[in-house]
Amino acid sequence: MPRKTNLEKDKKRDGKREARPQRPKPKIDFTVDALDYKNTNLLKQFVTDQGRILPRKYTNLPAHYQRRLTTAIKRARQMLLMK
Repeated sequence: MPRKTNLEKDKKRDGKREARPQRPKPKIDFTVDALDYKNTNLLKQFVTDQGRILPRKYTNLPAHYQRRLTTAIKRARQMLLMK
């Protein structure tokens, strides 16, 4: 017996996709150069009380900023500037 298909779904897939609204870019009040392992006051804003690094979902940072932030925090931990 042939499979039943939903014809309404097929009509929507005629090659035209609805454009998503653009995600607003976060307003960052510091430069990439400020993301340094020695700048512990800035790094502490992105770490919880237990020492966990906050994810991008909460920090609203772009991916390349989040990567640099993570490496800076880990480096500061190794140098015993942060716990």
